[in-house]
Amino acid sequence: MRILQLLNHTRRLNGHVHAAVDLACAQTKLGHSVAMASGGGDFDALLAANHVETMLVNHERRPVTLVKGLGTLYRLARGWKAEVVHAHMMTSAVLAWPVCKALGIPLITTVHNEFEKGSILMGLGTRVIAVSAAVGRSMQKRGISKSRLDVILNGTIGAARFDGKDRTPRRLNFPAIIFVGGQHPRKGIPDLLAAFDTVYDKHPETRLYLLGDGPHLDAYMSQANAMKCASAVTFMGAQDDPFPFLLGADIFVLPSHADPAPLVLSEAREAGCAILATDVDGIPELLEYGKAGILIPARDPPRLAEALCSLLENGEALQEWKQKSQFNIEQLRIDRVARQTLEVYAAARRQVHPT
Repeated sequence: MRILQLLNHTRRLNGHVHAAVDLACAQTKLGHSVAMASGGGDFDALLAANHVETMLVNHERRPVTLVKGLGTLYRLARGWKAEVVHAHMMTSAVLAWPVCKALGIPLITTVHNEFEKGSILMGLGTRVIAVSAAVGRSMQKRGISKSRLDVILNGTIGAARFDGKDRTPRRLNFPAIIFVGGQHPRKGIPDLLAAFDTVYDKHPETRLYLLGDGPHLDAYMSQANAMKCASAVTFMGAQDDPFPFLLGADIFVLPSHADPAPLVLSEAREAGCAILATDVDGIPELLEYGKAGILIPARDPPRLAEALCSLLENGEALQEWKQKSQFNIEQLRIDRVARQTLEVYAAARRQVHPT
């Protein structure tokens, strides 16, 4: 099959970009012809190394630029003879819809960030992929017919992004609690800091490491510096590959207020961390509804502190939850994601060209 993936850009530090790049590379490994049309970025070299053709389509949200992008995409899709177009963001979906209509090929859209108001535009797809069942339910409430929705849970294990990467664990001070993610309000970092301040009172040897960048980083650093636990908190910024840090940690915490299907949970499970995460959106699905990680309420620092202390005070429980992180972990392989996505393509092609 000739698959044209469509992204705003291929820069690092965006979960939807990681997911789309992983998918494109996995599809070439399954023997399909894949191209990535985007504004370009960090992952273009990786895509080329995995036999994914890269094409330049400017997604900048200015009328003149979008009109030019529409024309460029039409010429690329027609010249490359795409059999399916897969858009991963709203601008991509808007550009792709008239092109697919004109060429008579199916448009697949993936809803990565359903909390964004404009995500309803992903309904332009012939079929719409939700990255978790929770996202699927949300999109149905917004008017997307269940008959056009497919749920394909995110997974990262075996992704090309990790090929050849150093898998030596980073040495962190024991016991080490780690967070990896964007420094945004929906990630619940103030809740984690408040909880850790309580944990530090009881276990001053514990250390907290936060990896990631974002617009609220300075505010969170200021919050931590004003707390008793300040000396035990380390902000490590964005890391090209956080996996060695996950390998060196004991407990991974994701205190999100909203999170459709965070890729980092797949990575934390592969690294064998004991996992604490909030019971919101797609997080329970990625943790096998509590069988692979401890689920706690969102926006509840006392409960988070209590759960952390229970692991720190019971070595057997900590090891048990590390082992539980491996429950049904094969479901988080990227080749499973790729195969299920190909099934959606096939259904969409039958829909557009019924026999």
